[in-house]
Amino acid sequence: MSKEKKDKEKKAAKAALEGDAAPEERSPRPEIPLEASISAKRITNKTYLAELAALQIELVKLQEWIKHKKLKVVVIFEGRDAAGKGGAIKRITETLNPRVARVVALPAPTERQKTQWYFQRYVEQLPAGGEMVLMDRSWYNRAGVERVMGFCTEEEYWEFLRSCPSFERMLVRSGIILIKYWFSVSDEAQEKRFQDRIDDPTRRWKLSPMDLTARSRWIDYSRAKDDMFAYTDIKEAPWWVVDADVKKLARLNCIHHLLSQIPYQDLTPDPLVLPPRQSDVGYVRPPITSQTFVPAVYPKS
Repeated sequence: MSKEKKDKEKKAAKAALEGDAAPEERSPRPEIPLEASISAKRITNKTYLAELAALQIELVKLQEWIKHKKLKVVVIFEGRDAAGKGGAIKRITETLNPRVARVVALPAPTERQKTQWYFQRYVEQLPAGGEMVLMDRSWYNRAGVERVMGFCTEEEYWEFLRSCPSFERMLVRSGIILIKYWFSVSDEAQEKRFQDRIDDPTRRWKLSPMDLTARSRWIDYSRAKDDMFAYTDIKEAPWWVVDADVKKLARLNCIHHLLSQIPYQDLTPDPLVLPPRQSDVGYVRPPITSQTFVPAVYPKS
């Protein structure tokens, strides 16, 4: 391969990892050299883990800034089934304090909730100062699955499209930072992931009859998504589309972009020094036989 072609591929890979945030919006973070093996469709596991580790350090800094400034952050994750929303959320929260970064994944509404104002059960989940809420699906259920599967009336659907932009503008005016991601996945990638879930007993629970029905109505969901974007892609809370055909790149791009959306400073405290342990003079430990231990199915070597 020529040097010119290698440089071109390396440049494309770096652009894929950095996302579309403007340079001045990005927060400083350690630069990790990209391997020449990365392309727009591939990334080595070593490079992925190294880049993810660097981004997760920045997420901890962002967390401390949110807590310090008592910011209220809502991050919405939407997209087709098996698009990778859950995987991205897991990598974002992996190193964060669950008291600050909280995941919301609501079940189907109860009979009582169905009689409430549509947004009411979501409002209950909004953050207080110093919290970040990550919504694995959100009030946009009405514009997607409820619309396509007939779980809402035409009147309820159009009322949602009319009221949603006003609702989100109200949230933003109240001081909430609202960030919306749509994970875009191709038909081929979704089919492969569905098959992987069928073959893996630890992930089979992720595939419900509703998911299979949704797949059979691919075009209906595409139309619903287009209409949703047309009405709710507003200046105050725009939709950010994540190319999710390659999970690892999607996660890195999403996290990198999230960091760019909230200007923050590094509040990392000074290194801690452990104090000496209290003397055990005068303390008598109870006999080990008085305690009930978990059976050592995996004994010490």
